[in-house]
Amino acid sequence: MRLTARGAIVLALAVTVAAYALAAPLGLPFLVGAVFVAASLVGVLLVNPRDLLSLVVTPPLVFFAATLVVEFVRALGSGKLAQSLAIGLYTSLSAGAPWLFAGSAVVLGVALRRGLRDNVRELREELRAGAEAARPSRKQAYEPEPEGYFEPRVYGTPRTQTED
Repeated sequence: MRLTARGAIVLALAVTVAAYALAAPLGLPFLVGAVFVAASLVGVLLVNPRDLLSLVVTPPLVFFAATLVVEFVRALGSGKLAQSLAIGLYTSLSAGAPWLFAGSAVVLGVALRRGLRDNVRELREELRAGAEAARPSRKQAYEPEPEGYFEPRVYGTPRTQTED
């Protein structure tokens, strides 16, 4: 089974949000981080090799988005939404930072073994080819415009008006 980068991102996001929902009632704060790392590992193992470059940069975004969703839902019940959301985000993100770094390192390590270097090499070649094609030559850059270039052109012959 292969996933696209979007599929792997959605998988990691959904599993992390579900882990947040389970961790609070069970009283297991480390559950969220462990599940995030596991979801990131499964995602990078199942993603198509051509999508590795897109997936490697997303673990911090996925962790932040999951935390934002959960903390926003928690803050809805409080009297001061913004203050409750800010404090919840601060505490959750600071407590989850080691897990975030671990998940990012796992994704990067596995992606390197699965062919991330080839994806980076292909991207560099595409960017280099696009930059060379878009760059005008020195001769083209300084040639003056032809005479009458900005004057309007009249196409065809003028119509003769007939009077009735």
